[in-house]
Amino acid sequence: MRDHFTFLVEVDQLKTVLRQSPLAAADRRENDAEHSWHLALMVMTLAEYADEPIDVGHTMKLVVVHDLVEIYAGDTPLYDTAAGESQPEREEAAADRLFGILPGSSGRELRALWDEFEARRTPEARFAKAMDRLQPLLLNWMAKGGTWRTPGVTADDVRARKAVIGEASAPLWDAAKHLIDEGERRGWARSR
Repeated sequence: MRDHFTFLVEVDQLKTVLRQSPLAAADRRENDAEHSWHLALMVMTLAEYADEPIDVGHTMKLVVVHDLVEIYAGDTPLYDTAAGESQPEREEAAADRLFGILPGSSGRELRALWDEFEARRTPEARFAKAMDRLQPLLLNWMAKGGTWRTPGVTADDVRARKAVIGEASAPLWDAAKHLIDEGERRGWARSR
């Protein structure tokens, strides 16, 4: 039990990892814990739009676990290609360290969930990843562009980075493209 408590205290640090995405309800950036909670709620709310049947409970586990490694690896902004190059190695090392705190099967179970999310081979993992890309899109929409205004980022870049939504849900990808297109028309994302 001590190792479990140690892990639970350690992952409380997720609340301190700031993301680039603005909140819709306050003038600040969200943290990883808020992001993960929002994804879990999105899975519950939007599961009916999945192209393939998904186990909602399992998908919620995936989104709750997926960013825990950022406690050690840090958040990698979606449009930071330089940081993205080292992301897999940083996150793999962080996963080894973090899930290694837990004893035996507990650590293996959480590590397997993280690996499943990263590999995106199951319908649940594809839908979880789609939520991970849709959630900040919604926040950026509410912030009249948010991170879409990052220097050098265009609406085409946003579309390319968000296309993974279409791997899990055609209707949600259609809705996302509509928001991006409208953001481009409003000048919230550069055309080129």
